[in-house]
Amino acid sequence: MGEFSPNSHAVVVRGLRRQYGERVVIDGLDLAIGTGEFVALLGESGCGKTTLLRALAGLDEADDGTIESTGEIAVVFQEHRLMAWLPLWENVALGMNTATGRVLAQNALGEVGLAGRENDWPLNLSGGQAQRVALARALVREPGLLLLDEPFAALDALTRIKMHVLIRELVARHHPGVLLVTHDVDEAIAIADRILVMRSGKIAISLDVARETEAGRGPLRARLLHELGVDVPDAAHV
Repeated sequence: MGEFSPNSHAVVVRGLRRQYGERVVIDGLDLAIGTGEFVALLGESGCGKTTLLRALAGLDEADDGTIESTGEIAVVFQEHRLMAWLPLWENVALGMNTATGRVLAQNALGEVGLAGRENDWPLNLSGGQAQRVALARALVREPGLLLLDEPFAALDALTRIKMHVLIRELVARHHPGVLLVTHDVDEAIAIADRILVMRSGKIAISLDVARETEAGRGPLRARLLHELGVDVPDAAHV
């Protein structure tokens, strides 16, 4: 897992509130993510996970509260959102100086296992490879905060495992604070330092994965499933 300092924060959220009409989606939410810390966010559909991510990314304006972040913020979505008419290096270096951007993009593509493919086209990539390019694009500017919106949800099981290993390596190397929004309890346990459960517009549960898994992952999985409204009799033995 990534190393992080409790005294250095990638983002601090205080009293965040967001509502649409009469419906309050986020209600006085507080959150802090350390530099280099990998945090996974779980919650039932409609609990406000995506709204929180959009607020952190600056894509949605909060009605109240403050968000203080360090450095740039990068987002990787479930869809890779590559531009089909641009070669891979240009997709990675969007908005950057051409000469410098090409060198940085080549290096970033090498980090995600796509060295030598900088002049290839998005059409020639598998789903996993396309998400690797999306990760390279997010990390090429060395963001202070990396937001992941279910980026591995559409991948097959084996590719997801490979992507889990890759993202952990990249976070350890670049040290951004990370917030991963996911519906997958096993994914959260596999790659996060800390797991949050969101309920009624607030963070209801915060669990340190390393501490909670000392007795095995079964009890942690069972507890998280229970918090999400799923009781599996044999979950403690899975």
